[in-house]
Amino acid sequence: MSDLCLAKEEYRVRRDRIIAALDREGLAAMVFFNSTSIAYLTGFAFIPTERPAALILEPARASLYLPRLELEHAEETAYVDLVRTYPEYPGEVHPMRGLAGLLQEFGLASGRLGADAAGYGSGMGYEGPRLEEVLPQASLKLLPKLVEGLRAIKSPAEVRLIGESSRWGNLAHVLLQEYSLPGRTENEISQRASMEATMAMVRTLGASYEPRGGHGAAAGFRGQIGPNSALPHAITRNLRLRPGDVLVTGAGATVWGYHSELERTMFVGRPSPEQAKFFGLMVELQDLALATIRPGIPCSEVDRAVRAFYDANDLWPYWRHHVGHALGMLGHEAPFLDIGDQTIIEPGMVFSVEPGLYVPGLGGFRHSDTLVVTQAGIDLLTYYPRDLESLICG
Repeated sequence: MSDLCLAKEEYRVRRDRIIAALDREGLAAMVFFNSTSIAYLTGFAFIPTERPAALILEPARASLYLPRLELEHAEETAYVDLVRTYPEYPGEVHPMRGLAGLLQEFGLASGRLGADAAGYGSGMGYEGPRLEEVLPQASLKLLPKLVEGLRAIKSPAEVRLIGESSRWGNLAHVLLQEYSLPGRTENEISQRASMEATMAMVRTLGASYEPRGGHGAAAGFRGQIGPNSALPHAITRNLRLRPGDVLVTGAGATVWGYHSELERTMFVGRPSPEQAKFFGLMVELQDLALATIRPGIPCSEVDRAVRAFYDANDLWPYWRHHVGHALGMLGHEAPFLDIGDQTIIEPGMVFSVEPGLYVPGLGGFRHSDTLVVTQAGIDLLTYYPRDLESLICG
């Protein structure tokens, strides 16, 4: 299983694409503050906090600027030419001023620079000056979506990692369904299923497995149990399963920092006729979305087709969200299968497809599957059963 990683060459290709974009913009270098962008370009996955972190990308050099506590971590895992550190935040000299000093050392303090943000930002108590305040002689151009645009098209290696994530998310969901019995609590079921699936994953993949952040394999309900299943973004409440409950699940795994999404609607015991009706309509919605996705059409067309089904079946009282979203390094990425997103679907894009119906007092009905767009159409990466009979628990 030695392919469960990204090779150094893949990071070099990514950086070359950024350098080509900088050349077109007439920029000498680019400063990245976004932790996902830094990981995407260097392989360095870390925990962002109040301590600023930055990647300085020049045509001939990639340099990380980090707090001292990250030095050994970066030296071991980052594909870069230089790692420079500062002591701590806020410190005697603010880290942003230290970054300005490093850029001056590189001869970039008065040139044309790109940046993915005006400065470092964090909700963990961070305060600090903008890049233009510490580099008053530089000409700055903000390019906040440069890396996000590259990330939209996955390489074959990335698709393999997402496929492997799907495989272990499937196992976690098998166990989740097996343990979803009346009287058991949400945390009891999800933690048992997640732990057992993760241990099987670790035993099977051995030394080749590295999550690069996140979790191993996991499955749960995130509070979508019984009437609460009608809340698309419910939160865990450790509810106890009861006969007649509708359950909306979620499962996946982290492999080299990549994710997949598998969600199913299940029932504790046989569903009522009303529950079965909405389940059937939900499956029709997802089938329609899957049949619509193909390269060359805008993302909006998929949502528009699904919305027409809502119109035709008088389902708007039960609509809550768009059809789906891209995913990969993050659980939600651009582009979005939304009526307002005109991005053209291309081969290599990876999406969740999850149109739902949410009926207050009755339950929520949502399947989510992960797919990759191909030249011919789509390939599903998740493969858990979708029919009603397969999704009855107890």
